[in-house]
Amino acid sequence: MKVHLIDGTYELFRYFFAVPATSDATGREVGAVRGVLGSILGLIQEGATHLGVATDHVIESFRNQLYAGYKTSEGVPEKLMEQFPVLEEALQAMGVTVWPMVEYEADDALASAAALAAADSRVEQVLICTPDKDLAQCVSGSRIVQVDRRRGIVRDEAAVIAKWGVAPGSIADYLAVVGDTADGYPGLPGWGEKAASAILARFFHLEEVPLDTAVWPAGVRGAGRLQAVLRERWDEALLYRTLATLRRDIALFASVDELEWRGPAQGFEQYAERLGARGLYDRAKAPRPDSASSGG
Repeated sequence: MKVHLIDGTYELFRYFFAVPATSDATGREVGAVRGVLGSILGLIQEGATHLGVATDHVIESFRNQLYAGYKTSEGVPEKLMEQFPVLEEALQAMGVTVWPMVEYEADDALASAAALAAADSRVEQVLICTPDKDLAQCVSGSRIVQVDRRRGIVRDEAAVIAKWGVAPGSIADYLAVVGDTADGYPGLPGWGEKAASAILARFFHLEEVPLDTAVWPAGVRGAGRLQAVLRERWDEALLYRTLATLRRDIALFASVDELEWRGPAQGFEQYAERLGARGLYDRAKAPRPDSASSGG
């Protein structure tokens, strides 16, 4: 079997800015929700059999307690925030497993779910459906891969190295020094992507970067300055790496069998009608390909 893990937060943001505003029968904004449901049904119609969706029920997480500058819900449109609980409710009605995260982030849920699924020998491949570079740290060979569905890109371990210049196990170290503006931490001054890739491709983790720059990879500009910054801001670098490191120990399910999609829950027909999207129910009830044809 293949297990598809979907970044519901990314999908909701994507559809909110891509589709027209639409209200349901109660006046709630549901345009983005309808878009996400349609997208996930598309996966199912393509052959996906086991899937789970992670959402940020609230944007803030334990990382906000570690670093004051970490991302918050400030600036996120209210009409978008209001659709998170609607999406979670709608996914449950459609019979899809959903993990609404509060203390942790959706990315942590995806990382934990990938680790749990990969531990099952019956799982042929785990597909983490998100373009978020944080999740590249979870890629393993060609068994756990990252999928950017919008652009049709599948990244296995070799592709992660080709994209960022470092192996999946070094992604958190890489983000610690180059920073991640989406998550709100700046990285270290002077540490650009090229230097970080060259150094971490050779030494893998920050602790392994030697003080003697003479043994650093040739061609790294300003090696002495970069080494000084790393030592002067060592605690800062470790904090940023902690922020970038995804949790993989959240007990989301006991067996991948719990992720099998068995059709919509009772009452989804009426729910879809309230969303003004009867077509979602019709698609959910339509025959789908044999599971043996399941792909990415």
